[in-house]
Amino acid sequence: MAAAVGEKRPAEEQNLPFEADQSMETILTESAKRTRLLFANTYGQPALDEMSSQRIKLTSKIHDEYGDVRTLPEALVKQQKEAQKAKNAKKTTVEDAPDDSAVQQLIETIPKKEVEVDEKAKQGIVALRSKDRVSEIFGDMPGGGGSLVRRARAKTIKPVWHAPWKLMRVISGHLGWVRAVTVEPGNKWFATGAGDRTIKIWDLASGTLKLSLTGHISTVRGLAVSPRHPYLFSCGEDKMVKCWDLEQNKVIRQYHGHLSGVYSLSLHPTLDVLVTSGRDATARVWDMRTKQNVHVLTGHTSTVSDVKCQEADPQVITGSMDSTIRLWDLAAGKTMGVLTHHKKSVRALAVHPTEFGFASGSADNIKGWKCPEGTFIQNYEGRKSIINTLSINQDGVIFSGGDNGSMGFHDWRSGYQFQSMDTTVQPGSLDAEAGIFASTFDRTGLRLITGEADKTIKIYKEDDSAVKDEDFYQ
Repeated sequence: MAAAVGEKRPAEEQNLPFEADQSMETILTESAKRTRLLFANTYGQPALDEMSSQRIKLTSKIHDEYGDVRTLPEALVKQQKEAQKAKNAKKTTVEDAPDDSAVQQLIETIPKKEVEVDEKAKQGIVALRSKDRVSEIFGDMPGGGGSLVRRARAKTIKPVWHAPWKLMRVISGHLGWVRAVTVEPGNKWFATGAGDRTIKIWDLASGTLKLSLTGHISTVRGLAVSPRHPYLFSCGEDKMVKCWDLEQNKVIRQYHGHLSGVYSLSLHPTLDVLVTSGRDATARVWDMRTKQNVHVLTGHTSTVSDVKCQEADPQVITGSMDSTIRLWDLAAGKTMGVLTHHKKSVRALAVHPTEFGFASGSADNIKGWKCPEGTFIQNYEGRKSIINTLSINQDGVIFSGGDNGSMGFHDWRSGYQFQSMDTTVQPGSLDAEAGIFASTFDRTGLRLITGEADKTIKIYKEDDSAVKDEDFYQ
């Protein structure tokens, strides 16, 4: 019904400005208040509890431990202010603005005497009383104090392009399964150990045999070349751990202590320490020169199939057929942590050469871990097989070799499997002799050497003619 002539219409219909008591700021404040009351139990309370707990903890710590020294001398305050002014004078862009952490801001807001917790805050009702109160409770939360708590979004890592690998050379010479392989620090030759009880040294460039070492009376399962001494270390199923002098090509030390077959060994990168592990469910730490058994690392309940050493903690990592991985404190000889994510036997470990992490291989999947706590990163999905060996190069390529001859190549960061193939069995071998038992990248990361069940050693390299798929890897 049309309004009568001369009748005063409401302010909204006349498109007139709002009155003073219904200003835009007031309406927005009331709307925000109603929103907070509506979502207080879901969003407000956890954030309030966390901030309140942190505030009470810091308040107690500051009053109890730092109460007498909380106020700095005037000279020091003046000196800090001058330094801050000089620092701010150099800031020219937004990114260079002073970075005050939320904890630091929280400390600055703590008064000299204790603050009582608001009763309404305890009940989960957050009232927008003032701008200072909002900033006091929520600090520098994402989106500011006037917005709800934001959840972190999952970030997808795009895979890095790697050239596919192809077979370059096949080397025959062993009379048994090739169970161990290692490359010397100078990258000129590599050594292999096999079920024929011998250790053979091969020229890396040509693949020709340089030397054969005999002395073990059972399968050789582990090899390592010292980067600081002319020594080659070997271990085998005969319970023996031997140190070979490569200048005389003979055994100069033997380390006695294992009660059963020794399946793996690793040299510490900076200490004269050797760590071995085996079927007696222990890992043993040896002094390289005195042959003293420094530690017996006990805790696993089944065969310790692989052991790795690195310079920083955890300096010793072991994988066992009890499906666990243990991180060890080398100084104390005790367990730092146990990783129980795998469901089946952990037969292979590989430490990343440049990043502070490692990978573990089992029949269920391959997992990546971050040191020092052993934080789980991700799974590297691929074909299901018993993983016998893992290797990682400087470019972030993870190679996995399976008991059925399957080979997988993954990208370390994204977990993407960019190549999967089967090994080529030597003519005349049985189909069951397709297993891959040992692998390593050379020092440059450009050659992959594998030891296999068909008694051969295979060397792989990247395909130089491969072309990057720009559409996929953008």
